[in-house]
Amino acid sequence: MNETMPPADFVTALESLKGQNFRPEFHLTQVPPPTKIAPWAVALQAEINDSVQKDPDYYRGNTKFVVLYNPEGELAWDGNFRVIIHAQAPAEADMGDDPLLGEVAWSWLRESLIAQGASFHNLNGTVTRVFNETFGNLTLNSARVDLEVRASWTPDTPYLTEHLLAWAKFADSLCGLPPYSPDIHALPARFDKI
Repeated sequence: MNETMPPADFVTALESLKGQNFRPEFHLTQVPPPTKIAPWAVALQAEINDSVQKDPDYYRGNTKFVVLYNPEGELAWDGNFRVIIHAQAPAEADMGDDPLLGEVAWSWLRESLIAQGASFHNLNGTVTRVFNETFGNLTLNSARVDLEVRASWTPDTPYLTEHLLAWAKFADSLCGLPPYSPDIHALPARFDKI
């Protein structure tokens, strides 16, 4: 990371990421960014977990959001900024054989970007299915499929709020969370007798 003052566009990008609200299952932290890819970078990471204490029994997945900035531009990015995401979530074992699984997961990302109004170009990436089998005394997860999405795109402006919100919405879909509104509250599992 540079020791000089950051360029104005990168400061704009950083400011546009601040102050966003996420659903309670989205446990967000800032992590060290990559240092050799671009002169300026910021990285965020989230664990998606139904428990406030991030209990492993309620784990749904994790994801990372990285913003790279090179004031001189990058030919491969077709711009000065690049957003990179990585998301991973366990899936039902029987979904691992679905030939459309990768295509569906990729469509969730594209739809999230469009739904949030994020302007972008040069979107590319991969969707990978990892099938894990355990043997011997490891019987907790005898067979499990993990879905991994790695993607990057070039935002059309340094204002990245919509890109950040699209990333969170995509992670919600990948991790199997239902639609969310802060104004809607779930009913308790049981009612006290009157």
